[in-house]
Amino acid sequence: MSERSGTERPVASLVIPSRGGVDRLPHLFHALGRQTTTDWEAIVVLDGDIDSSAGVVDAAAAELPVRSIVFDENRGRSAALNAGFAAARGQVLIRCDDDLRPAPDYVASHIARHESSTAVGVIGLYRNVYPDTAYARAYGRARDRRFREEAYAATATWRYWAGNVSVTRETYDRVGDYDEDYRAYGWEDVDWGYRLQVFGAEVILAPELETLHHIAAVTTEIRIERAFHSGAARRTFVGKHGSQVFGERAPDHGWWGRLIDRTAERDGLSQLRARARKADATLDRMPRWAAEKRVSWLVESAARSGEMHPEQVSADV
Repeated sequence: MSERSGTERPVASLVIPSRGGVDRLPHLFHALGRQTTTDWEAIVVLDGDIDSSAGVVDAAAAELPVRSIVFDENRGRSAALNAGFAAARGQVLIRCDDDLRPAPDYVASHIARHESSTAVGVIGLYRNVYPDTAYARAYGRARDRRFREEAYAATATWRYWAGNVSVTRETYDRVGDYDEDYRAYGWEDVDWGYRLQVFGAEVILAPELETLHHIAAVTTEIRIERAFHSGAARRTFVGKHGSQVFGERAPDHGWWGRLIDRTAERDGLSQLRARARKADATLDRMPRWAAEKRVSWLVESAARSGEMHPEQVSADV
């Protein structure tokens, strides 16, 4: 990669929040080293360096235009994003999670989407890569395909703002920082996407930016914990913006809705984790439709339980 002087501003800045990413970051850096454009920089924000990830970034910096910001302690993903975007020098700001595997035209494609308009938000969906677990076979892979189909058919595209997105510096500064009230897992992205569309930007899904994502939720138990945290974070969003953003939740008087509500009222995070561990041990012995339904029950119940029991959420995730 060609060298750039320290005073020359790159076209694009990638902001990469990371915690415990010592095994993920080398794969990301390998992909970034194959980019078709060299006009970029990357800022890795280590949200507490718990595994010597800073050394991985320092080693990569010998070959790539990457640098790190290291927090002394865990401050949350919103704080990490804000620090990274504050330090970014590029005109196009790309949020890139540390478990992505970008294609060679990743940076160039993000840049190209901003050449005709500065007031646009660009979303590249994940293509989740799963190890061959019972959860992946019963639920994860099928749900991943349906998620992308639903996203491309949706009108409220801002809801899909996540870890593979970009805006211009001008737009970012006008929308403002990520909200640090979202301290644990989830919804800081949805919140920012909502604020982006309120600002008046067009929020688009770019199919050419679908990117491989080595997903962390590889078991039902991990997926349950994330759903619970996400449910709790949804309360923060509703408290800030109001429930009318999504429309009122229609009561489900059918047997499935009653099952979800009863489970969520009765079970907190520890009970749902125990159910999920049992599910992971038995999914492969169940008919595929029944296994998928069992995971769906636990995921939906966990999200609803998180809304009901937000005090059980730990910030250190």
